[in-house]
Amino acid sequence: MALIKSISGIRGTIGGKTNDNLTPVDIVKFSAAYGSWLLQQTKNNKVVIGRDGRISGEMVSNLVANTLIGLGFDVVDLGLSTTPTVEMAVKFEDAAGGIILTASHNPKEWNALKLLNSKGEFISGDEGKLILKSADKEDFKFAAVDKLGSYTKNDGLLKKHIDAILKYELVDVAAIKKKNFKIVVDAVNSTGAIAVPALLKALGVTEIEVLNGEVNGKFAHNPEPLPEHLTGLSEAVTKHNAHLGIAVDPDVDRLCFVCEDGSMFGEEYTLVAVSDYVLSKRKGNTVSNMSSTKALKDITLKHGGEYFPSVVGEVNVVNKMKAVNAVIGGEGNGGIIVPDLHYGRDALIGIALFLTHLAHSNKSIKQLRNTYPDYFISKNKITLENGTDVKDIFKKIKEKYKNHPVNTEDGLKIEFDDDWVHLRTSNTEPIIRIYAESNFETTADNIAKRLMQDIGQMM
Repeated sequence: MALIKSISGIRGTIGGKTNDNLTPVDIVKFSAAYGSWLLQQTKNNKVVIGRDGRISGEMVSNLVANTLIGLGFDVVDLGLSTTPTVEMAVKFEDAAGGIILTASHNPKEWNALKLLNSKGEFISGDEGKLILKSADKEDFKFAAVDKLGSYTKNDGLLKKHIDAILKYELVDVAAIKKKNFKIVVDAVNSTGAIAVPALLKALGVTEIEVLNGEVNGKFAHNPEPLPEHLTGLSEAVTKHNAHLGIAVDPDVDRLCFVCEDGSMFGEEYTLVAVSDYVLSKRKGNTVSNMSSTKALKDITLKHGGEYFPSVVGEVNVVNKMKAVNAVIGGEGNGGIIVPDLHYGRDALIGIALFLTHLAHSNKSIKQLRNTYPDYFISKNKITLENGTDVKDIFKKIKEKYKNHPVNTEDGLKIEFDDDWVHLRTSNTEPIIRIYAESNFETTADNIAKRLMQDIGQMM
């Protein structure tokens, strides 16, 4: 069991001891620290909250809402929602900030509080440090009884989010509707079961099969949308003779597709395909984190733009996108960021843009995938035991591979001619991630295995 405090929020497993797990006491402390920080920034006392479909979601939501009310905030609760919807709702409601209650791709025993600023974007690193310090000191001042805040439920903001997508100028609803797509959706027993079918119907898709559509948080499989977890979706696509399959994570900010023959389009290629379409309509730059495929750089150069890598983490991608005025960006885990809609990963706008691209291409999804460079990323992880000195391990690996180009901006990224491997500790789990990319699948796997052996020996 674990509790991870980071600049973007607090994440942990439900139950257990305070300060070691995500207990009610930790939830209240962290909510109070965030609310106290907001009160120092603004006189606006409105905060938006929303949650994914986790078993612990209602309990966590009640604790967060009542803590904020105790500080004097008027809470607007979206209830079961998605991360991008909560982000957009902060702007829709002209709120001071927002909290998303989701542990994203983590298993059912996890939950988390993700913190937003008044723009509906994740707070900065410096802001996060201040909030963590306040939580540790329990430096809170609650409101007097006459100054307590209020609570309002608002379940209409998903429709407002979808309406904004339908109005987005690069989304062609007529073209999508004309194709009569038959689509299978794996909603992994969370809020994708509500949001994705609602979006598809609004886009004119009438034939929709939903797998794992009961929103109960008892995930039917590991909720991270990786190929090994999507065998059921793959089988359903071929069984129903569907045009494609769609998979999202529990909070609907990651997106990947399955081709009509049941093969994977590849989560790395979600951003590549959407960027290809956007760049065909708008010239400009792109950004992805340095663990993402180099195929995005190839596509960007093809369209006359410039590609920029960022440190891993949505807030870092967003900051880089702003700095280079990128027209599209995101992460290789299937995260799409469309800046003129909002600066956050959003599977819903990703679906709308991808289906527009597919409709305009007059290709099957498999044929579309075959138009992109074929790179292979081997994605692996090693669980960290308490007390592991990761800095020392990385220092030794850097020394071992000193004859190769090494980037230390975010963990270690080592280049081997046209191939690369990226080692970094996760922001959300007690693990080291090891990603390697090559033109050949076996080469990528072998590079990753070699580095994993190195890490194992040094641990």
